[in-house]
Amino acid sequence: MQYKTSNQPIFNDCWNQIGVTGDRSCPELKTFIHCRNCPVYSLAGRGLLEREPPPGYINEWTNLLVSQSVPQRESTLTQLGETISVIIFRLGVEWLALSAKLFKEVTQPCVIHTIPHRSNEILLGIVNIRGEILMCVSLSHLLGLEDNSANSDSEQSKIQQPLTRKPKTNVSSVMYQRMVVVEIERNRWVFPVDEIFTVQRFHTNELLDAPAVISKATDTYTKSIIIWQDKKVNYLDDELLFYTLNRKIT
Repeated sequence: MQYKTSNQPIFNDCWNQIGVTGDRSCPELKTFIHCRNCPVYSLAGRGLLEREPPPGYINEWTNLLVSQSVPQRESTLTQLGETISVIIFRLGVEWLALSAKLFKEVTQPCVIHTIPHRSNEILLGIVNIRGEILMCVSLSHLLGLEDNSANSDSEQSKIQQPLTRKPKTNVSSVMYQRMVVVEIERNRWVFPVDEIFTVQRFHTNELLDAPAVISKATDTYTKSIIIWQDKKVNYLDDELLFYTLNRKIT
């Protein structure tokens, strides 16, 4: 996709002509209801986000940010030292966290197509995420959390109730299942979660040592413990986790 020097993109903006913001004469509206559901609209949006920046754009913003008075606006966490960014999610009754840099997308649950003679408790099958075929796995089975499935429904209501009563303004939660797309070493995986939260930042001094006595699979992959909203969150070792995942399904 090419762009003019005036930064005006050259694409088919049919939604402004015959779509929902035009005269609504597009025959595809009967199928997609709204232009935002149409692949033409999605393709145009991706083109806008993925286009090359104009000459000098990166240098201009770099110089602007450098010129800011950083020490005056430095956060407390930054003053204390190194921080980590994680995304917290729930599987059954267990609260887990992975490095935020691994997460590529969070989407609604979709159909999982089993692979003949390959699908099992860990490898659930394949899913279609925006036209890309990815392998879908069960992190719950890999971590040995399925033993808690019988109690998950009753415990879920106990967990979610205080969150509903006392919501925190700085936390945006999703109280229903989602599919999560993660990428590590150019390999993408999809796994379902029961609940997921936005990015959370913690100072390294807030991380607690993992338990010395390994009693279950979850602890095997836990490198630190995070206390968050009065909950114990297992901060997972992503390298070990996905290394084991690769070995178990190949």
